[in-house]
Amino acid sequence: MIRMKKLLITLFVLLPALWASAQNDGAANQPTGLRADGKIWVVLAVAVTILLGLIIYIIRLDRKITKLEKGH
Repeated sequence: MIRMKKLLITLFVLLPALWASAQNDGAANQPTGLRADGKIWVVLAVAVTILLGLIIYIIRLDRKITKLEKGH
């Protein structure tokens, strides 16, 4: 019963994505916007930098909290 629910949820999530990709008219193969100018790499670099900064911040914060909890 649980497997059936999971299967139905998966189908409801994936089918709209498949229908949307089936409407491709061939023009989507041409790069547009940021991809055409090559600026997508700048956007990607900024996003990765921000994510790495957040991850490092969370790790340092966790270490400080752990140290405070131990009482040192």
